[in-house]
Amino acid sequence: MSFSLLDIWNHMGFTARTVNLIMLVMSIYSLSVMIERYITFFKAKKESRDYAKKATKLLKDGKIQDVIRISALEDVKNSHLAKVIHAGLQEFQEESGERSHDDMMESAHRAIERASALNLNDLRRGLAGLGTVGATAPFVGLFGTVAGIINAFRGMALTGSGGIGAVSAGIAEALIATAVGLGVAIPAVWAFNYLTSRVEGFTVEMDNSASELMDYMAKKAVN
Repeated sequence: MSFSLLDIWNHMGFTARTVNLIMLVMSIYSLSVMIERYITFFKAKKESRDYAKKATKLLKDGKIQDVIRISALEDVKNSHLAKVIHAGLQEFQEESGERSHDDMMESAHRAIERASALNLNDLRRGLAGLGTVGATAPFVGLFGTVAGIINAFRGMALTGSGGIGAVSAGIAEALIATAVGLGVAIPAVWAFNYLTSRVEGFTVEMDNSASELMDYMAKKAVN
């Protein structure tokens, strides 16, 4: 038996082919999530950095309405900071002069928390699936290997031939499933850990920005 990919595929049974097709789908899915999340996080970091410079200057000048306006612009749609600050300042402006200081601050705080939760959920999109691929791909591959080895020994029993030579080709085909499973899982786990750490970094940035914004609005309300 030749060990080219085409020959191996042609010699595979139904179960082995099904398992490898499933892992191909898992690999494509995990790769698409990696690329999409990396691009999204890159845009979020870049847009937030540029936005923070503009917003900080405007807030120092007391131009809250201008900050609200630039927070809703298309060029900061991926910025996690813009979404949080926009929600807090907009709520603060709408309630300003109509309610007590404590009510205004509480209302703005709730708006910030809602925006942070929604934004965090958006940042985590796809990561659960990526983690699932990383955790289950080796077991899917192992299932394919076990099924392949069973078929190899069944074939040996049916033909009555013995020895390692009679089952070596079948075992080699079966072990490919485990190798493919590991090949799918390892990049998925690496990417999951990396992207999760990025989300945690974004969460810290949102929390810090929310805290600084609350301090700013508290001083503004007093004045």
